[in-house]
Amino acid sequence: MILDEWHSERTGHMKEAEIKDSVIWFRDIRSAGLRTRLEALRAEDEVTLVVDDVIGTWRRMKDGSDGRPTFGIKPVGPMKSVWMDWYQNRRGQAVSLRLARDADEYLRAASSLFPEWSSEADEAAFSDL
Repeated sequence: MILDEWHSERTGHMKEAEIKDSVIWFRDIRSAGLRTRLEALRAEDEVTLVVDDVIGTWRRMKDGSDGRPTFGIKPVGPMKSVWMDWYQNRRGQAVSLRLARDADEYLRAASSLFPEWSSEADEAAFSDL
């Protein structure tokens, strides 16, 4: 299989950003959909992302002193160490980037597909479990 630098040979995932800085700037995210979702975050909101198969927390950067938004996210917690290591050792390489989907989010989405899960009969049948 012939892939360019923007595709992962191992996973087939599209590479969405390049390691260029200690943060990820929105302008550097290739996926318009992902970029739009991240731009919708308020200053200091956190989001869980999967970056090259590593799940970590990222925080929307604070607004500037003049009140204008800063269009980027920075890694926090253990992800900060991972990203800083990559920045030092993998600068210039492309990475896959996607929103992580936790179990709660999955179940909320699934429950709208199965309204009977929220019925009184269902609650009565499974309330003792």
